[in-house]
Amino acid sequence: MNNELKKEIEKIKERNIKVEKDKAWETSLTRKIFIATLTYIVVIIYSYLTLNVSNIFLSSLVPVLGFLLSTLSLKIIRKLWEKHIKKLNN
Repeated sequence: MNNELKKEIEKIKERNIKVEKDKAWETSLTRKIFIATLTYIVVIIYSYLTLNVSNIFLSSLVPVLGFLLSTLSLKIIRKLWEKHIKKLNN
């Protein structure tokens, strides 16, 4: 039984490490910059191929700025949500 318990504890530790890495990636600036850059490139290509836009590079910034603003505002919304949840749990 002792050996099984040690194996279970090791599995839990490994899972916790993976969860911590996933959380770090989800909140990282690197991820946000990569998504914003990729979004910008995709929108430029799409706009060039399908739309008649006078300033493709400027108009392609709109979805990127929307994404960046949403990532910034989510922290505020999460804090408000956590306060609300705490009130419900008390």
